[in-house]
Amino acid sequence: MILRRSFLSLPLLGFTPALADTPPPLASGASASLAMVMNSGEATVSVIDMTTRQVIKTLPTYREPSHWVLTPDRSKLYICDASGNALFIVDPITAAPLGHMTIADPYQLGYTPDQKYLVVNALRINHVDIYDGTTLKLVKRFSPGKMPSHLDFSPDSKWSFNSLQGSDELVSFDLTDMTTRWTVKIGSTPAGVLWHNGKILVCIMGANGIIEVDPVSGEILRHVETGKGAHNIFITADKSVIYVSNRIGGTLTALDPATLAVRRNYTIPGGPDDLGEAPDGKLWIALRFAEAVAVLDPVSGDFSKIDVGRSPHGIFLNTEMRKPGKLTAETL
Repeated sequence: MILRRSFLSLPLLGFTPALADTPPPLASGASASLAMVMNSGEATVSVIDMTTRQVIKTLPTYREPSHWVLTPDRSKLYICDASGNALFIVDPITAAPLGHMTIADPYQLGYTPDQKYLVVNALRINHVDIYDGTTLKLVKRFSPGKMPSHLDFSPDSKWSFNSLQGSDELVSFDLTDMTTRWTVKIGSTPAGVLWHNGKILVCIMGANGIIEVDPVSGEILRHVETGKGAHNIFITADKSVIYVSNRIGGTLTALDPATLAVRRNYTIPGGPDDLGEAPDGKLWIALRFAEAVAVLDPVSGDFSKIDVGRSPHGIFLNTEMRKPGKLTAETL
């Protein structure tokens, strides 16, 4: 384990250039494939060697690491520390700590597809903050409702869609003129958000499934039951499967991306939350209530566990750096 001061005392690093069209290759001799797990309950990030499946180091944060975003040039991984009011900066290839910066209550965040803005959901203080994607200067602050949670964007970067967990609403912002487009009631405790096939998919924890929403009007089009406490939603890079983590029920649901029909349910006790897809097709899943990460073979349904810290939340696999295009927490 590294000393706490070795992460926290590093200088603040500036922002970096825009994303290249193709990802840089992993450097020769770079460290093994790594999984980085944000332990919200103990202010640490567990770094796992994906080959040996051993925790090889533990990075300290201030209070409550939750989610992550990769900078557009892929040189830095920002890890949210919401109640610590900080973004911790990590080398996404080696997991070396690179410092931290002060930012108001970053719980979940994402760059617009054109990288013009970084949008931050400040869940504890009920703000959605829009930062310039290059300078990280605050451009606009919205106060849309209670507990902004998850988010996604229209592919043209004009609209954002943010779930409001405490208000039972979904809000959409126009990022061209910085106005609120609409706010709609969508069900009890909404969480994960995903743009898919011209519609918005939102996990509704209190309704045990996802809803499909018209992005223009905010109208709810249909509901698909997945499992108790449907919390977050992900789509594979090849668009062949949508996964919904049902945190309270301890299940993971695989959906057909064309029809949203349920293909399969996996039983994974311990509160499955965020996940990532390894090059061998296995899913690495943070188990929020089990102090562990599950590694699931989606073909056989078998899984094993790796012990990490308390309340593992977000998870980043640096093997995703080999993929071209936009990388987000919602796209495996």
